[in-house]
Amino acid sequence: MSEAIAIPALAVAGTDLALETHAVTGTGVTLVLEEPASRWSLRARSADALAAVIGRGVPARIGDTLDGVACLGPDEWLADLPAGTVLPDGAGLPVSVVDVSSRGVVIRLEGAGAVHTLASGCPLDLERFAVGRATRTVFETVEVIVWREAADRFRVFVWRSFAPWLWHALKAVERG
Repeated sequence: MSEAIAIPALAVAGTDLALETHAVTGTGVTLVLEEPASRWSLRARSADALAAVIGRGVPARIGDTLDGVACLGPDEWLADLPAGTVLPDGAGLPVSVVDVSSRGVVIRLEGAGAVHTLASGCPLDLERFAVGRATRTVFETVEVIVWREAADRFRVFVWRSFAPWLWHALKAVERG
């Protein structure tokens, strides 16, 4: 029989997660659980149609990012905006604007070891993954969205239920 391990919990949007409440620094990488933000799943037939509804520019090419919005597919975007940001819902128009702020969390990896740590379980060639790009992928078997903000900084979006596992998997890379 396995024993339960006590892990400090952090309440994120009303749900307890078994994640440290402070940054964790390993060999060349720091892991940070980001504060809650306003996140939106956006769907439309074209970037122009979506931009007209939400009142802000959106990238048209898959993988590109623009002012907090990432194009994840031919008709799919993720908006990661400051907490409290509200987007028009587009009611009656051929778009979908859904608040997914409580669905997941973001773990930021930064430092010279960020590429190595993330590459330990991600099939992408992260050395060649350009700054300013975002994509849906996996870390081992968990679906994540990876957003590269700088040569040594990545943001990893993960569904809340997988966040404790991902957090500890990323920490384990540096202890390995």
